Amino acid sequence: MLTRSEIRSYLTATGPAQEELFAEARRLREEYFGPTVILRGVIEITNVCRVNCDYCPMRRDNTPENDRYFMSSDDIVERARDIREAGIDIVLLQGGETPRNLATMEDAIPRIRELFDGRVEILLNLGNLRRSQYERLRDLGATSYILKHETSDPDLHKAIRHESLDERLRCFRDLLDLGYRVGTGLISSLPGQSLESIVDDIELAQSLGAHMCSVAPFVPAPNTPLQLEPAGSNELALNTIAVLRLHRPQMLIPSVSALEKTSAGGQSRGLEAGANVMTVNFTGDSDQHRYLIYGKDRYVVRKRHVEDLTRASGLRLRGSVFLDPDASSDVPVGAGGRKRVS
Repeated sequence: MLTRSEIRSYLTATGPAQEELFAEARRLREEYFGPTVILRGVIEITNVCRVNCDYCPMRRDNTPENDRYFMSSDDIVERARDIREAGIDIVLLQGGETPRNLATMEDAIPRIRELFDGRVEILLNLGNLRRSQYERLRDLGATSYILKHETSDPDLHKAIRHESLDERLRCFRDLLDLGYRVGTGLISSLPGQSLESIVDDIELAQSLGAHMCSVAPFVPAPNTPLQLEPAGSNELALNTIAVLRLHRPQMLIPSVSALEKTSAGGQSRGLEAGANVMTVNFTGDSDQHRYLIYGKDRYVVRKRHVEDLTRASGLRLRGSVFLDPDASSDVPVGAGGRKRVS
């Protein structure tokens, strides 16, 4: 495990030092996962959100002006069928935080499990819920959950998300306690964020026992309070990915679309920095343009794009690491357990 001093040094690495950092991150990825990239399919179920994050165009204050949509459970299941036909066994259901999602999820999740004959990882990204609601979704067949902390600085978190970091972490611990495989995530180069805060982010992911952690550079999105702030540094985000791989080598770390939006070839560089997850978008064309995660000018990841990147990186695509009981690399399966994956 890295010291705080080592983390700080790696986060600012450039030139040959950065190349060495990335090479070690790739070596550890190979040691724990082999030459593979885990492939997910995402369905973005709604662009309505109750939270008012200063960096997001789907923030609560923008809701009246946005072209709102809610996918029905029938539509979600049909999109899940497309994911299955693409040979992908991880279905990520993602949307803004709103109680209206729950009834739809309760209907869709068992139907998706049936569609895949039970051989599917159902990964949710629906924000803060009550413990009983997480438990209900788990009992219906959800297996994994993403709950990004975004920034571990409690004051900055409150200022930008207008909600408590402690409450977010309470939800994270509830999910772990209920047996979910849980992911967190951070935004690097957030306005007001210090390098020391990113060190805290990395150590928080470790202390929480997170199975997954994403890193996205800050994107100044239109129609948000932060729209005039400078774009985040891809190099800092890439260094953070590599440090996460060194600090917690068994973690699942995506190469996110924000890297590609911020810089052409950014997702390829994410793989170069040690990332081992990519996500293909299966939301319908009309809804993709309404899911304003970075505004209307977003980068939508297609399967061919992922196939080309992984092939060029000398990697191959694989399915969920959480479905195979016979495995060969250490991956945590809970706060205290691990399992092996091939």
